Amino acid sequence: MTTQPQDNRKAELLATPVEHIDITEFDARPIIDAWGKMSFTSRDAARAAQILNMAIEDENCSPWLIMAGSTGAGGCLHVWRDMVEYNMIDAVVATGACIIDMDFLEALGFKHYQANEVPDDNTLRSLYIDRIYDTYIDEEELQNVDHTIYAICEQLEPRPYTSREFIYEIGKWLAAGNAKKKDSLIQRAFEKDVPIFVPAFSDCSAGFGIVKHQVERRKAGKPFLTIDSAGDFRELTEIKLAAGTTGLFMVGGGVPKNFAQDTVVCAEILGHDDVEVHKYAVQITVADVRDGACSSSTLQEAASWGKVSTVHEQMVFAEATSVAPLIVSDAYHRGGWKKREPRRWAKLFENA
Repeated sequence: MTTQPQDNRKAELLATPVEHIDITEFDARPIIDAWGKMSFTSRDAARAAQILNMAIEDENCSPWLIMAGSTGAGGCLHVWRDMVEYNMIDAVVATGACIIDMDFLEALGFKHYQANEVPDDNTLRSLYIDRIYDTYIDEEELQNVDHTIYAICEQLEPRPYTSREFIYEIGKWLAAGNAKKKDSLIQRAFEKDVPIFVPAFSDCSAGFGIVKHQVERRKAGKPFLTIDSAGDFRELTEIKLAAGTTGLFMVGGGVPKNFAQDTVVCAEILGHDDVEVHKYAVQITVADVRDGACSSSTLQEAASWGKVSTVHEQMVFAEATSVAPLIVSDAYHRGGWKKREPRRWAKLFENA
């Protein structure tokens, strides 16, 4: 009886699921065209859209999606999925939260919720509700993700896996009939041979499941799986070498941004002296450029490190859920993706 008021209060707070925007339902081209005739962030965003289209339309280019932050929880999960669905990108580099805590969470049938009111955060903790700004996640549902990752670990051969390999296995598991939501980014990437890399894989809900797997296996004296971070770096660098010309569409910054950019430097360290810097680059961020951090470092700064060309680059200082869907909708409706040959980079590693 004592839990009933708590249950009712939790249900009240989790009453309004986030609805993901559909880039195919509206045509952003008129807005992007109008922005191009304006100034400030509007014109920056229009040029970013132009550069993304250039990368998609360049038959020699392999565009990659780079993600950090909580845009998935905020309503953009289908934007990123549709970039895979409509062959706008060939690889994904992201934080674990983007892929596991948000996309995989919804693939298991759970939701993100609009925080229409924000009580004291200690109250939210007592209700097992996690808050991301004005968005809620049910902690009990998130723990289901932890335990599902643990169960997947228990089914796999105990050996080192790159994050790309492990997420491939998650996609395979979802496609085998375990998905409650059939059109997740993970599953669609698995089906279309688009590799997903999470260079800091333990820094998310997957980390809890993997740690539980390792602790229990160690106690039992049994072998366990691990995540091979250096293998991630090697594999993404191999994709860079195979691709030649590349473009980066970056949402947020942090580890995924640096990881993707560093493939050029890594290829040089491995003895390849003719590696192209990333030809096209867009970054959408709200990070301040004055603090010396990676998330806020400009793409022109990246040129000093030998990572990015300054010919086709654009920083957009805006909150990504407000501009990224328009930029991607513009690319969808301009249709350059219809002529692209899918690269299917996951197949590079089938016999590895």
